[in-house]
Amino acid sequence: METFQAHYDTMRQAILECLPVTDMDLVDRAVEYARNKHRQQLRKDGSPYIIHPLAVAEIVAEMGLDLDAVLAALLHDCIEDTDASHEEIEKIFGQTVAELVEGVTKLTRANFSSTEQAQMENLRKMFMAMSKDIRVVLIKIADRLHNMRTMQYQSSGKQISKCRETMDIYAPLAHRLGMQKIKWELEDIALRYLDPEDYEHIMTYLNAHKEQDEAFMNTIQNTISQRLSVVGISNTTYGRIKHVYSIYRKMQTQGKTMDELYDVYAFRVIVDTIPNCYNVLGHIHDLFNLVPGRFKDYISTPKPNMYQSLHTTVIGKQGIPFEVQIRTWDMHQTAEYGIAAHWKYKQGTGDGNEKDFEWVRHLLESQQESDPEEYVQSLKIDMFDDEVFVFTPKGRIVSLPAGSTPIDFAYAIHSGVGNSMIGAKVNNRIANIDIPLKNGDIVEILTSKSAKGPSRDWLNICKSNQARTKIKQWFKKEKREENVMHGRSSFEAEMRRVGLPLSITIDPEVGPQLLKKLSFDDWEDMYAAIGYGGLTAVKAVGRIRDDINRAMKVQANDKLMQSPLRTSPDSDSIRHNRHAVNGVIVEDIDSCMIKFAKCCTPVPGDAIVGFITKGFGVSVHRCDCPNAANRADPIQAARWVRVRWANIEEQPFETTLELDCITRDGLLLDVATTMTTARVRVKELNGRDLPGGRSVFVVRFEVRNVAELDAIRNKLLNIRDVVGSRRGQN
Repeated sequence: METFQAHYDTMRQAILECLPVTDMDLVDRAVEYARNKHRQQLRKDGSPYIIHPLAVAEIVAEMGLDLDAVLAALLHDCIEDTDASHEEIEKIFGQTVAELVEGVTKLTRANFSSTEQAQMENLRKMFMAMSKDIRVVLIKIADRLHNMRTMQYQSSGKQISKCRETMDIYAPLAHRLGMQKIKWELEDIALRYLDPEDYEHIMTYLNAHKEQDEAFMNTIQNTISQRLSVVGISNTTYGRIKHVYSIYRKMQTQGKTMDELYDVYAFRVIVDTIPNCYNVLGHIHDLFNLVPGRFKDYISTPKPNMYQSLHTTVIGKQGIPFEVQIRTWDMHQTAEYGIAAHWKYKQGTGDGNEKDFEWVRHLLESQQESDPEEYVQSLKIDMFDDEVFVFTPKGRIVSLPAGSTPIDFAYAIHSGVGNSMIGAKVNNRIANIDIPLKNGDIVEILTSKSAKGPSRDWLNICKSNQARTKIKQWFKKEKREENVMHGRSSFEAEMRRVGLPLSITIDPEVGPQLLKKLSFDDWEDMYAAIGYGGLTAVKAVGRIRDDINRAMKVQANDKLMQSPLRTSPDSDSIRHNRHAVNGVIVEDIDSCMIKFAKCCTPVPGDAIVGFITKGFGVSVHRCDCPNAANRADPIQAARWVRVRWANIEEQPFETTLELDCITRDGLLLDVATTMTTARVRVKELNGRDLPGGRSVFVVRFEVRNVAELDAIRNKLLNIRDVVGSRRGQN
């Protein structure tokens, strides 16, 4: 079991090494305060809870943050988990520390694994905290890092959810802040739980080849060090195997096995000055053969997260390619700890570089005009994807998400430039506005005062969320009537596609409920949002589809209850005496052949309606079946009859579910096992893979009623990688 004293000693040592001018008495007061507040709490492994704040404070100190950040790290769970208050912490430790603790507490309450709407709001809180005081997010990253280091004590479900959250949010955020060392550790730990088989395979391979790898790296390291020493360049050179998740990604994207990868070795050469970086580059290319197209100069063109280094890939006499990264000591600190390495709080200024946080402002702006799911997805492009660096004709560097087009470039310059764009030149040649830009391209935007503004097609072409947001803003402001017309057309087409009646939206009882679900005051506003791209018709209909189906069932039942047959005593007597066929009684018809429609496979509990077929009796449909949507048509109305389930002994009915899944090995077996465990009689089970890593499974089975069907459906939806279900065709 971890002890308090051991963790306290290592934290104290880290503070003294990284923050030499520190009031340790104040640190000790914070330790005792936190220890007292958490005295009744234990961690999952049974150790005192204070171990966690000590470990987080140690990580924060290693980042190079200031005393206030260390104190906040020690106290970061006090407001959340104890009776400590913001006022009390402010009185003892000062306003800055109290605000940092309050900021971390708000982020701790954010659930990044929830719905897109909640996830967008929580991400917004994250960026708001970053824009006010970046230390809040740095402390939260340190908090997550220690929790990941102790993930073995969590339940398997918590391990999966926290590791996915780490891969989706915290590791990319560490990357965007330039904190590569922490990013790598977060990714490697998460992979251990998300894909333990491949993680273990990679680790086994690395351990088996450890001596061979170390011999190779020592040879290369000595070769580089000796050459640089001879020419009088002071250096620190060392080699490493790329981290496990990096290897894992290469295997996945390149479709190769571990022994087929060729660029898993990386060497760092750290020198004192920038001129020596370029001198070292010349010697590296003299010692080894250059791999064409694998040289990158991030010194003259830093990444947006401030990362600077020279990267080159070469091949030695052994025929093994490897990467060499050349940087100064300042660049190395930035590469390891990112923005924390340049933190101005060290000098007591309490201010960050506005340019460094411009991307935070863009992200906050863009979420105002976005559909939540679209925002979360595009956020990952803007914030986490690799960048491409291009130039204006005057030499200004503009960084964009990889794959960006001249449209993205135009809106990165100014919204007015984008809105008046009529064409573009790339490297002084006329280019299509949808061409992907490459590193080093010189881009010039051609504009005209008579330009009619952006096209809706641009929303499908541009890559950056910033460009997409500004285009939507233009349409929202300039094209209200056109947006309404375009949005109405798209919405009605989608309603028809899924077989829902348009009349339901103007129902005085149902319509307002649907608008509330969509978060709009009236239908015209909703149509306008679809028209300018703030919402898609598919998303809108998808959100209200279940509500419409429920409303239609209620209306169908009400009509049956209010019918003349229902209120007439004589008719009621007749109805009770009618003969049930296959568990169904047909109103007004004493006995007839009954079959269940294969398009919707109704089961007891579903609202149903019958259709008189030619020669095959009555076909029973669910009331919400698309094929029953035309029963109000005067031409067909006479053939639709009222039917109901008979009050007889329950009997099995066949029905079908279609499962939407993320493709993975063993999923079909999991579905079959779940059905067997539930003691369900399965008549048919098959599946097919779709493009984009998706699969569809079709299960035909027997149930006694809709309640049993819903229970089985819930069991299937609890299977990992089963993401949706619908009543399918039999």
